Order: sequence, then C-alpha cells, then structure tokens
Amino acid sequence: MTASNSKTTPKSSNEDSASEDQLSFEQAYAELESIVAQMESAQMPLQTSLAAYTRGNFLLQHCQQSLAKVEQQVQMLNERNQLISFTPVDD
Repeated sequence: MTASNSKTTPKSSNEDSASEDQLSFEQAYAELESIVAQMESAQMPLQTSLAAYTRGNFLLQHCQQSLAKVEQQVQMLNERNQLISFTPVDD
C-alpha cells in the first residue's frame, strides 16, 4: 500500500519551495479557500492547524502581491490607454 498526499492537506516545505515561483493567483486562491474550509471545520489537530495557518498566510501574501501588480498594470493602462509591461520597483 502506498501513501498518497490528499489535495486538502497543507503542502510540505519541500513542495512549497519547488512550486512557489510557479504558483498562479488562481492556484493560490483555490488552495487558500481549501485551507480556510478545513480550519473552519475544526477537525484538524493542533500541529496540522498551525501548518495550515502558516501555509495560508504565505498564500494570502502571494495573492495580495499578485493583485497589487495587476492593479499597477491597470493604472498604467488607464493613464496611457495601452497596456505596458509592469516592472516592479523595489521599495
């Protein structure tokens, strides 16, 4: 019998580091929704809840950053009536 990871469990740190750069907004949002639903069910052990919270926090930050980049693109589009590639500026 082989062990398989369920789609509803938080990802391990190895999986996180391998896929963080390739994670789309939609993937992050769907995973975040899944984590929230699991945590709201109150059926997770404490350690699993802590791991889920940590992963959820990362996903939330990823989604917020993605939305901020898109918002800047839309603002640039509105100002010039054309879409210009966005180049983030570090603070």
